[in-house]
Amino acid sequence: MPSFSTRLAGLPQAPLVAMGVSTLLALWLLWRPELLSTLAMVWRLPLIVLGVWALGAGFSLGAGLVPEHGRLRRLLGPPLCWWLLGAFSLVVLARALWGAG
Repeated sequence: MPSFSTRLAGLPQAPLVAMGVSTLLALWLLWRPELLSTLAMVWRLPLIVLGVWALGAGFSLGAGLVPEHGRLRRLLGPPLCWWLLGAFSLVVLARALWGAG
């Protein structure tokens, strides 16, 4: 049985969903930057790297800029894009609910 991210990648709306999730996360972080900026530097830098990778993969998938073959396809395309967006969304949501008062 295929995983959720594999099934989601096969949907025709998948690029639009990736663009929408990336846009919402980017706007949320513009509105509430303290979700990441109040963390200690040891946690902040890896989360910034994860966020840049997740949002970049989501925007590139949504715009149709994922290459057909090679390493960039694995790093920016599905299903890794969905795992990155999911992980970063959970971190931001957890910080919004419990972390950054």
